[in-house]
Amino acid sequence: MGVRMLDAAAVRDALAPSGLVDALEIAFRAGDPSDAPLRTVLDTDRGRLLLMPAWGAAGVGVKLVTLTPDNPAAGEPFISALYVLFDPRAQQPVAVLDGAELTARRTAAVSALATRHLARPDAHRLVVFGAGVQARAHIEAMRAVRSIDEVVVIAPTRAHAVAVAGEVDGIEARAGSPRDVASADIVCTCTTSLTPVLHGEDLAAGAHVNAVGAYTPATRELDTEAVRRARVLVETRPAALAEAGDLLIPIEEGAIGADHVQADLHELLNGASVRRAPEEVTVFVSVGLAFEDLAVAAAILHAIGD
Repeated sequence: MGVRMLDAAAVRDALAPSGLVDALEIAFRAGDPSDAPLRTVLDTDRGRLLLMPAWGAAGVGVKLVTLTPDNPAAGEPFISALYVLFDPRAQQPVAVLDGAELTARRTAAVSALATRHLARPDAHRLVVFGAGVQARAHIEAMRAVRSIDEVVVIAPTRAHAVAVAGEVDGIEARAGSPRDVASADIVCTCTTSLTPVLHGEDLAAGAHVNAVGAYTPATRELDTEAVRRARVLVETRPAALAEAGDLLIPIEEGAIGADHVQADLHELLNGASVRRAPEEVTVFVSVGLAFEDLAVAAAILHAIGD
């Protein structure tokens, strides 16, 4: 069999969000990616190139990603990517996947994995910051792990928020404002903002937050108060403390220490405690790992018949 070529539609349709969450839960429970290499970042004249390699029982894989901040204004995607998967035995290439779709689905699935274990069981009101690919993917993923019956979309351009809300089927969905955070059970920040869009004073007791948009030490979506008052989960400490401005900026300010992180995903899935009471606020800070891409790519290939 030759190398499979999986376009965005094939990646999207291979597995439902719940299946992706299950694949990531198995991977994080069994393996600790804390010693994995951090992504390689190359600044270009238009943005950045990321190189994200990983290997394990699922095989060997690498994702090449470009981030181009000027693209959305021109109607082009902010993220472009390819993923190449090699088999674990002979290390022969077996598949090339659309990396942008893979990134969208695995990022939302990782957030859903954290939500599965940290959001209150009765959580049903979702607020999403952002109106792009990640916002759409996160709405779908949150509905896979909680009985969501209300979605509020917040974006700088109201028409974009209205458009995203209009795509949500079967439940109440509308465009909103930061005031809606006060009644949210789950909040997902899926933006490219360089400065906070979510403020801790607005969060209700017991809320769970997934912060996925900031990917450099100098950018953040959550203000210091949101992080300070929360019990914090990360993918791995090395990655978060190297790349997550949502944590690094409050640490630099002296508001928290590195020990403010309660657990990583491997620890959580093997018994570590993060949420201790219904009224506590929990925050999952995600920067994205090559480990996750490999687990999801292998699960997708298996689902379509490897």
